Amino acid sequence: MIAEVIVDVAAYPIDRPFDYLVPEALESVIEPGTRVKVPFGPRKVLGYVTMLKDESELALGKIKPIDELIDLDPVISSELLELSRWLAVETLSYEIDALQVMLPAAMRAKYEKFIIVEEPERIEDADFKAFLAGRKRIQLKEVDSAELMKMLKKYVSEGIVTVDTAVGQQTAVKKVRMIRMADEVTLQTLLDSSHSNAKKQAELLRWMLEYAGKTISAKQLMEQSGIQPAVLKTVIERGAAFEELAEVYREPDAPQLKDTAIPEILTDEQQIALDHIATSEDNQKAETFLLHGVTGSGKTEVYLRAIKRVLDKGKEAIVLVPEISLTPQMTSRFKERFGSLVAVMHSALSAGEKYDEWRKIKRGEVKVVIGARSAIFAPFENIGIIILDEEHESTYKQDDTPRYHARDVAIKRAEYYNCPVILGSATPSLESYARASKGVYTMLTLTKRPKDQALPTVTVVDMREELKTGNRSMFSLPLAEAVRIRLEKREQIVLFLNKRGFSSFVLCRDCGTVVECPNCDISLTYHRAHEQLKCHYCGHEERVPLVCPECKSEHIRFFGTGTQKAQEEIAKLFPTARVLRMDVDTTRQKGSHERLLRQFSEGQADILLGTQMIAKGLDFPNITLVGVLAADTTLHLADFRAAEKTFQLMTQVSGRAGRHELPGEVFIQTYSPEHYAIELAKAQHYEPFYTMEMAARRQYGYPPFYFVTLVQFTHEDLLKVADFAEKGARYLKQNLSAGTVVIGPTASAISRVNNRYRYQCLIKYKKEPKLTETLQQLIKYYRTDWIKSGLIMTVDVEPASIY
Repeated sequence: MIAEVIVDVAAYPIDRPFDYLVPEALESVIEPGTRVKVPFGPRKVLGYVTMLKDESELALGKIKPIDELIDLDPVISSELLELSRWLAVETLSYEIDALQVMLPAAMRAKYEKFIIVEEPERIEDADFKAFLAGRKRIQLKEVDSAELMKMLKKYVSEGIVTVDTAVGQQTAVKKVRMIRMADEVTLQTLLDSSHSNAKKQAELLRWMLEYAGKTISAKQLMEQSGIQPAVLKTVIERGAAFEELAEVYREPDAPQLKDTAIPEILTDEQQIALDHIATSEDNQKAETFLLHGVTGSGKTEVYLRAIKRVLDKGKEAIVLVPEISLTPQMTSRFKERFGSLVAVMHSALSAGEKYDEWRKIKRGEVKVVIGARSAIFAPFENIGIIILDEEHESTYKQDDTPRYHARDVAIKRAEYYNCPVILGSATPSLESYARASKGVYTMLTLTKRPKDQALPTVTVVDMREELKTGNRSMFSLPLAEAVRIRLEKREQIVLFLNKRGFSSFVLCRDCGTVVECPNCDISLTYHRAHEQLKCHYCGHEERVPLVCPECKSEHIRFFGTGTQKAQEEIAKLFPTARVLRMDVDTTRQKGSHERLLRQFSEGQADILLGTQMIAKGLDFPNITLVGVLAADTTLHLADFRAAEKTFQLMTQVSGRAGRHELPGEVFIQTYSPEHYAIELAKAQHYEPFYTMEMAARRQYGYPPFYFVTLVQFTHEDLLKVADFAEKGARYLKQNLSAGTVVIGPTASAISRVNNRYRYQCLIKYKKEPKLTETLQQLIKYYRTDWIKSGLIMTVDVEPASIY
């Protein structure tokens, strides 16, 4: 038997399966999708078995045997193996990268596998008994014959033996010390024969009598009986109880957020949407739905009911949310409905928690997984529905290899399982809306809120007029007045700021110099807490200068607005207001998102001040006012999606107000009130925005009228990077068809990051049959030759942004 193995070495000549001989002992148990250790050159490396076959093109004498089998059961199913091949081609990445993105990081650490004998008395096979020789813990690699391997697999399936992974320290399987009490007779006998001086022992034995035959954790036993560990140890030695280690999962803290009540009946629009999805489920049809509903229209309720139908049929569901900050509220909703059937996967979990959640899914102990982008690879094997909430979010696109978009992976997996995909959003991406308009996706719309609450009234405040009247504060007079009224009424307020840090940059008022990062062509951000300037690209930090580095003037000040500065202004204007700040700096610690949101949901604060992370998904009944302090920051980015991102953000953040009985009001402060993205966000009218933005995209030839692929080159030497970018662009122009446009090479908008110069070229095309082949050839040149000179080249198909 020959196994095709993809080895864990990301290098160009190695990006293909290698043939290895399967030792006879492993023939009956090895399967595609299991991990193995194989000899590769002078060392042993990890590999993934992708296929088993009977013959190889190589002579048998030249094929090395597999060294060790790491998994008894495949960690990657045949469907995910197929998906990894597709992913490697689609994203032009190494196959090993595509395989590894499907597993939690803990699976890629150093580890050893052990056989743990749980119930030795049930082992009947004489050879297996002889092999164990009374041992309770043996390394898996000691199993050296086919017969032993077969018996091991049988005993594992019956639960007599378990296979445990000792992973590089931090992510071993978590074990808890359990104490199993002896039977009543034994305990009574021991109590009767106890020495009269051993009072503590007698006390513990009497306590144990009540729990005879039961098992509880050692920690609980000590807490409840009030006994010291030494006494417990003595009693165990006398035979009153037995110690054992039981495997437990690391449970991520379940967020305790108050949920909104479950609606008795759905609105007509919700029911129609649900019926469409149900029909698709019943017909086992891989159909993609775009659920376009205004903010607060009850999209989550449609998801929950659609999932319930799927679970009733014994199938599973994947729910993706864009931001980790959305997971607490989503999770509490789903856990309330589906209880322990829900697993959560997101970046704030420790490696151990991620590993445990993954194992729950793999073992079929849960039926619903909620998580950010990577949860799309959850190892379910009977998926009935996949949901992407806020589908327009750019966080669904992975930044590094493999550069996949979760939406594309969802649609690909749904094709395999013949199940529906729901893309939900109040502001769908133009690409998705265009596909739905053309009938590629099925459009479902929710135009009203469940109790017919009105959408909030939106006021756009022209900050130029405020400046003319001498108001230099971050708060316009109308917004300040609205905040004051809400504070008096004891209602809650959300203030949204489009950035983090104290203030955007430090500028000399005499010569106009802005303090920039020495490694990157970007201004440094001022952080008040430590009086530091920080670069958010390479991490460079320096003290705030007292004089201008260019003209030595002392008139050097910070400009712009940040969350810390906003918090200080609120303290000045509204000294009694209780403020919670939620940005990257205040949510670094684990669990801080949930803690802050819980405090706000319980009414412990009047104002929630935050960045992007508070713009979406939050649903609290008492929020009646939303203020956008600066709407312009996303509007003037060097990115063709700038207007779309601004419109989406403004609409999303407006939708946090007045979602329940109390009416909502929104103030948007801007220096560009006449821009269509802001004017149309005011009325929450998506269709007219779509029409105007599509006209602009058609005029300039951007998606969704064209597809785009970004090729980026970076090097420490400016002349070299320009030269390689020129070569790359020339090769693309020569090999792609006449209708395809190659723009560039040009310097990137941020032309230097971390002392590396950045050049890029953009490929725009409607249909390009030779694209994959040409790019693969360009990558081949890069990997075999250009890389030696220190060049880094990346190819991003359908990038989320191009600066």
